[in-house]
Amino acid sequence: MNAFDALVATTRDTLNRIASDFTPAVFASSLAAEDMVLTDMILRAGLPIGVFSLETGRLHRETLGVLDRIRETYGYEVRLYKPEQAAVDAYVRGHGLNAFYDSVDMRKECCRIRKVEPLKRALAGNKAWVTGQRRAQSTTRATLQVQENDEAHGMVKFNPLADWSEQDVWHYIRSNDVPYNPLHDKGYPSIGCEPCTRAIQPGEDIRAGRWWWENPDTKECGLHVVDGKLVRIKSVA
Repeated sequence: MNAFDALVATTRDTLNRIASDFTPAVFASSLAAEDMVLTDMILRAGLPIGVFSLETGRLHRETLGVLDRIRETYGYEVRLYKPEQAAVDAYVRGHGLNAFYDSVDMRKECCRIRKVEPLKRALAGNKAWVTGQRRAQSTTRATLQVQENDEAHGMVKFNPLADWSEQDVWHYIRSNDVPYNPLHDKGYPSIGCEPCTRAIQPGEDIRAGRWWWENPDTKECGLHVVDGKLVRIKSVA
C-alpha cells in the first residue's frame, strides 16, 4: 500500500468510527474540493452521517450548482440551512448590504448571521460533526487535529482530512471522478460567499482569496470561533 492509499484508508477508518461510535453525526459541507472528497467517501459507503450545507444567500451560482451534481451523482439531497431573514434584513437596513468590507467586526457580524447561527441549528441534537478542514489551508489551522473537543457546541468535532495536502485532495478527486465546483478551475482554491471570495495569483496562499482585505490571522468566518475570538479547540487523546 502506498502512502496515498494509506492516507485514504485512515480517513475511511475515521469516518467509519464516527458512524459507529458518534451517531447521530453530521458533515458540514461548504461544497468545496475537500468537502467533495468527504461527501464521496460518506455517500459511496452509505454511512449514517448526514450531509448539510449553509446556504448564506450570497453563494456563487457555481457553488449552488454543486448541489445538483451531488443529486445526480449520488442520488442524495444535501440539507440546506439558511439565515434568519429578519436578522439579514436588520443588518442590511442598519449597515448596508456590503458593510462587511468596512471592518472586521462588520464582516464577522455578517458571518455570524449568515453562517454561525444557521450552523448552531444544523448541529443541534448531534453527538459529533465533521469538517473538511486541513492544516495546510491557513495559519489559523496549523495545529488542527483529526479529533477535537468542541466545547462551544458541546460535541466532538472531526477533521478527517487534517493530514491531507492539496495534491492529495485533487489526486482523490481525479482518481475517483468526484464532481467539484468549476470555480476551482478558475483560480479559486478556497470558495466562500461570492462578494468575499476572489481568484488568487500564482504563488499566493491558497486562502488568499478569502476576505483578501484582512490580515491572515483574522481570516475565519466564525464557524470555528468562540465569543468572537479564534479558538483552537483542544484535541482529544
